[in-house]
Amino acid sequence: MLRKNKTWEPSLDTISHFICISLLVFIFCITVSNSLLQASTFTVLDKSGKPMASVMVMQSPVSGYTLDTSDKGYPPERKINHSNTVHTAFTDLDGKVTFNSYQDKKVRLRFRFPDHQDINIQLMGSEDKTLVLIPITDPLLLAESRPANTWLAALNIKNDAYLKKHYIMQCGFCHQQGSRFFRRPRSEESWDEIIYRMIGYGSRLHDEAQELLPKILADEYLRLYKNPQLIPKATPWHGDLKNTTITEWPIGDAFSQMHDLLYHSNGMVYVGDNIQDRLYEINPETAEYTLYKLKREASDKHGGLLGKRLSAFPKHDTFAGIHSLAESPIDGHIFITTSHQQRLVEFDPKSKTFTNYKMDDGYYPHTIRVDKKDRVWFTMALSNQIAMFNRKTKEFKMFDLPSRSFKESVTVSSMGSILTMMDWGVPLANWVSIDAQSTGLPLPYGIDITPDGNIWFARLHANTIGMIDGKTFAMKEFKTPFLGPRRLRSDSKGNLWIAAFPESMIVKFDPKKETFTNYPLPVKPLGSETPYSLNVDVKRDRVWVNGNASDALYRYDIDTATWSHFPLSKRVTFTRDVEFAPNGDVFVTNSSFPSWHIEDGQPTLIRVHTSEEK
Repeated sequence: MLRKNKTWEPSLDTISHFICISLLVFIFCITVSNSLLQASTFTVLDKSGKPMASVMVMQSPVSGYTLDTSDKGYPPERKINHSNTVHTAFTDLDGKVTFNSYQDKKVRLRFRFPDHQDINIQLMGSEDKTLVLIPITDPLLLAESRPANTWLAALNIKNDAYLKKHYIMQCGFCHQQGSRFFRRPRSEESWDEIIYRMIGYGSRLHDEAQELLPKILADEYLRLYKNPQLIPKATPWHGDLKNTTITEWPIGDAFSQMHDLLYHSNGMVYVGDNIQDRLYEINPETAEYTLYKLKREASDKHGGLLGKRLSAFPKHDTFAGIHSLAESPIDGHIFITTSHQQRLVEFDPKSKTFTNYKMDDGYYPHTIRVDKKDRVWFTMALSNQIAMFNRKTKEFKMFDLPSRSFKESVTVSSMGSILTMMDWGVPLANWVSIDAQSTGLPLPYGIDITPDGNIWFARLHANTIGMIDGKTFAMKEFKTPFLGPRRLRSDSKGNLWIAAFPESMIVKFDPKKETFTNYPLPVKPLGSETPYSLNVDVKRDRVWVNGNASDALYRYDIDTATWSHFPLSKRVTFTRDVEFAPNGDVFVTNSSFPSWHIEDGQPTLIRVHTSEEK
């Protein structure tokens, strides 16, 4: 008896298994295809054919997004823009580095390593390549390739250590000293003109130094230019930089000054352009950003209360002057100091609205913090005060800091009249005598809140730090055993970490023991750095320091008492503040004034990621 063939009918389970396997295979194929398309690997060898570790490789698109710069050279406000992201990574011990970005675009690549010739190439983002870096042999080109701190170290200021520190503090707070801009020989007359202009911008170089430095600088830079072998080697790039990546987003232009920044709890980074009165809101995940122009009052005028200060600057849109930013722990609103007005600004990141609060007293609102009680604290740099804004009552309270002499108290109390006369065009900054102690301008600068709620501040020219009790408002001061305390931050235990700007070190102050401990930066040559600021990643108790003269960041791990050095991707990098993302990523801005000092003249928001973050 013949049996009929049965038609095979797969079960639902079989069909489901088949579909799942097919999807997995499809996803695997797409993943492999994309990885093959995206990944480009570069191998860097030395001239003997050995792999080179820690070579810096920077990748940027040849052609990217085009900005609408119809608003005085900047994008119109409140419109979404896209920044052309720049990626930097370092080769591993095998001399290899891999990029997964811009796989379908043509890219520029720059390969850089200390004392070696740069290599610049263009190719598709998915191509691999092997390159050989060649040492620089020409003495002048070798010296020119080194960062500003090496030239600063070689500069002999009459064998006078104090005068050199004074020079660093008063001539290095806007831009680097020893950078490419200064290395070419200049005449004594040229240096005299530069110093005169810098005094007008706010430098407090004392009278004797103003007389001595033009000839010293003219002679010294000529000597170093003719004898480039005198320029010492820079800080070496250690072998484990393979764990470090740097991401940059170009914002602003050569006439911007990206002064301070804030990593907000909403994941956005806010950057203030001090010279153009624009607030940048940047999404580091998408590279999209939006500009917001500060709200102006009818009485505002160009230059604000410091009207003639930037009269020689070729392009600026300063009416208020964004300086420093801080976030409220209650509602996330951002508070902004405006150095050119008697004003505190509040920005609501949800409604995108500004609110201006006028102050009747005080001049030059500077660095700002918000305490746990939602009180806004900030230094008043020109009127020798600490200000507190009570958000509940909308009232300001001013804390007058002690004057160092009768002369200083007279100068401080006359600051309003002095600024008025300068606005009339009277060059008082250049006419008034300046002594070595900067009498009349103790300059309250950095400020922070310790975990116990107390407010700590630093006075740059008075060489003091001080504390205001957060409950009683009682005040006390401590003389620092070092020059130039600039910005300071608290760690998780309430210790203060202070940037000693002209001393090439950071200093810990223990409020319980009332003791100072010095931590010299691990820069080469020793003592050649100018740490503008620092911040403490309190979650990890790590201190990150701005290495303004050596194009770098430095990190001190408090628990292990170890230093790390992170070279940044551009020469003449000058950063002023440090912020952290929850995952430990570090954000800074390239904020030289003027920005045309930067290697390519382009300021950027910079993110440093280290994969070993704890």
